[in-house]
Amino acid sequence: MPSIEKCGLAAQGKPGPLLHEIPTLTRLHYRVVVLCFCAWIFDFFDLVLYSFLLVGIAHELHLSATGSSLVLGFSFLMTAAGGIGFGLIGDHFGRKPVIVATTLIYGGGTLLCSSAHSLGALILWRTIAGLGIGGEWAAGQSMIAETIPARYRARYACYVQTGAPLGILLAAVAGGFIQPVLGWRAVFVLAAAPALAVAVAVWRWLPESDVWLNQRGLRRSRWRADLQWLRSYQPILLVIFFLLLMNSEAYWFTYSWLPGYLELSRHLSSQHSGRLVIGMQVGAVLGYLSFGWFADRFGRRPVFSSYGIMMALGLLPVTILWHWADRVPGLIAVSMALAGFGTGIWSGAGTLMSELFPTRMRNTILGLLLNVTRGIQFFTPLMITALRSQIGFAAALAIGSLFAAIGAILVWMLPETRGRPITILD
Repeated sequence: MPSIEKCGLAAQGKPGPLLHEIPTLTRLHYRVVVLCFCAWIFDFFDLVLYSFLLVGIAHELHLSATGSSLVLGFSFLMTAAGGIGFGLIGDHFGRKPVIVATTLIYGGGTLLCSSAHSLGALILWRTIAGLGIGGEWAAGQSMIAETIPARYRARYACYVQTGAPLGILLAAVAGGFIQPVLGWRAVFVLAAAPALAVAVAVWRWLPESDVWLNQRGLRRSRWRADLQWLRSYQPILLVIFFLLLMNSEAYWFTYSWLPGYLELSRHLSSQHSGRLVIGMQVGAVLGYLSFGWFADRFGRRPVFSSYGIMMALGLLPVTILWHWADRVPGLIAVSMALAGFGTGIWSGAGTLMSELFPTRMRNTILGLLLNVTRGIQFFTPLMITALRSQIGFAAALAIGSLFAAIGAILVWMLPETRGRPITILD
């Protein structure tokens, strides 16, 4: 096994393999995975935390359903701005500085949410948090794609992405069990602390991507060629955009109002709702962890499609089939776990995109595609609020099932990239 000192020497101007070219994983590979995972879990935790505190915050600040939806919507909208801005910064200045900066920003924004006493203040602080939340994902996924050898890439990207369901699991615990005791303001304070600690750890121990270091001299000189390449690649870019948009709609139609739906429409207690969401996230963790293993063995497209179908099927008993499913003991919990398992598609999105773009543009395009489609979710909570009065809460959320099914079809329009070297397009 190569020593840590020899890993990535080519990036320092010395002969030696890049990290992704080393066939056996080293301690440095594992360090990159652990630090990117820590940055991502608290990124997603801070993103979804408001959904689990929504009822308590609305009660204290006297927010209407529309006001609560605006806060959710602005969070999504600002992730788009953060993703675009920090995507460009990450390709210009490196992956590591972006991970540090965005983690500090979303941690600081979350801390400031604890001081909000009005709708305007809450939107402002969630806007700051959203900028950091949107900027972190692409840098972390680029780092993993450029570090982990091709034969392990999907599964280790999925291990990092498992921070998403674990972040929701933490948010469910915080909203269902800590908030009733300490209040929502204390929860925001507690949520900010680990993010700030992770930023320090990343700054101290995360190496810069050696693939990015090797490519940095080409970025300015090849921008015209990059634009021409993007034009020739337009059909695939459009497919990825709509694939991400459909799956993003499916995800946020489910999660943005799910805790509120269980409490307000199904009249469950915050503890009962929390237990169901925790069970859903246990399924999601298993889905995220297993996706990479299956994708490395059977290919990206068939696994992505299969998981999307599972999410679509799992959402129906929880929403429009609730009254039937509630008569079958345990079916609601099992269906939520199945829908959660299906969300494992998101653990493969970073790998799928990373393998389709060159290093000098990877961070920008990943940040742009994911966060623009997530930014469009600004309208999703408002859309659910409007549809709720027309067709009912359950039917509105069930539309997420349709989006998941469409995404399961669209992925077949992309090329298969299993085993592709990460530098093949460089």
